[in-house]
Amino acid sequence: MQFVITAYDGKIVLDKRMAVRPRHLKGMQKLIDHIVCAGGILDDEGKPKGSVLVMNFESRNDIDAYLAEEPYVVEGVWDKIVIEPMNVVILDGKIAGK
Repeated sequence: MQFVITAYDGKIVLDKRMAVRPRHLKGMQKLIDHIVCAGGILDDEGKPKGSVLVMNFESRNDIDAYLAEEPYVVEGVWDKIVIEPMNVVILDGKIAGK
């Protein structure tokens, strides 16, 4: 099942985000088989203000287990996280499942 995770940074955490980013990316590499796509949300100046991830997991419990160890969560970078089930229909320019 796919989930979209929209995670918004807290206020004034850009320096912390950049310091934690190498650990975040290392963790993402371990989850590469679960990631459909992922990237930063940018403000009007092009600076990161959050993240969006589309991920494949068996259940919401698996998402919660991932988030419990996610460096951006552990270090308090992400302040608000919204998780919703998603049905990926188009992937890499193709209708999924065809």
